[in-house]
Amino acid sequence: MTHHDTLQQLLADPRVGKNPQLWTVFREGRLPAGWPLTNFVTVPGMITADGDDHRRLRGLVTQAFTPRRVAELQPAIEARTVALLDRIAGLEGEFDLREHFAYPLPMQVIGELLGLPPKQQDELHELSDTLVSSSATPEAAVAAQQSLFALLASVVAAKRAEPGDDLTTDLIAAREEDDRLSEQELVGTLLLMLVAGHETTLNLITNAVRALLAHPEQLELVRSGTASWSAVVEETLRHDSPVGQFPLRYAVEDIPVGDAVIRRGDALLASYAAAGRDSGHYGDADRFDLTRQPNRHLSFGHGPHFCLGSGLARMEAETALRFLFERYPALALAPGPAPEPIGSFVSNSVRTLRVTV
Repeated sequence: MTHHDTLQQLLADPRVGKNPQLWTVFREGRLPAGWPLTNFVTVPGMITADGDDHRRLRGLVTQAFTPRRVAELQPAIEARTVALLDRIAGLEGEFDLREHFAYPLPMQVIGELLGLPPKQQDELHELSDTLVSSSATPEAAVAAQQSLFALLASVVAAKRAEPGDDLTTDLIAAREEDDRLSEQELVGTLLLMLVAGHETTLNLITNAVRALLAHPEQLELVRSGTASWSAVVEETLRHDSPVGQFPLRYAVEDIPVGDAVIRRGDALLASYAAAGRDSGHYGDADRFDLTRQPNRHLSFGHGPHFCLGSGLARMEAETALRFLFERYPALALAPGPAPEPIGSFVSNSVRTLRVTV
């Protein structure tokens, strides 16, 4: 699904599901052993649930992940952003903005939100990187998933023993009458929030800075007040989606799409990066344009699986970009070859972003 309108239609189509048992290849046991994307199609929780199961899980998670809790993170996001910018001031010459700014901010925020010990955050980041990497061996991807499950299960156990003022504790306590999240559902939910909560925001900040520095006339629109930081975030989400492709969805029945038919039991791949550059939907689609109106993209999904963390990601990215360019107005791309894309089928960004202040 690479075209905007087709993707939007199928993301909300009740004839498309997320349960891997709907996939003929999976149901018949024909999935090759060690297939790298197995981690994405088998993880328990909202990401592989449909219908009543999905509504139940989303309802329980929404009890804990409230707009109030997200809004309360704003002062912490600002304080952490300032601290990181202070640390950058001590770096001489050029440095990697992805490593020193775009990565630690969302990792610290999601770590604080979930109540993760700081010493575990780097390990969790490395494991989630392996999970979404296309260059990792199947054995490494499986081992990373198992290690992530084990680490997050230990976090759940620690919060059961000693509750805190964090989202993990609230998820444990969330209930609908006598219904609670099971242990497996808790770990699956934490895994989804960890990967979605830092990997995508890391890419969003990196991609936005790269775009602004490569298009100084667009950066000037922000500095002059003609365009907002919100416009920067939305155009980056469209123009250079933090998620390239996300597996998988499955046809519950035969679905006609144009001149083709998606057969029952077939797998569908959502290509958000391609949809954002669909020239049939956006005028001059390859142009990074902060004045683009309207700018309704699909980078946070659409339909019942729309990203629960979209508000937090937007708030983090807007805060990070505003503070960064106010503090370092002379920020520029370092001379040298163009950055290499990260080796991932799922994530969409660059390995490094060398800049000077």
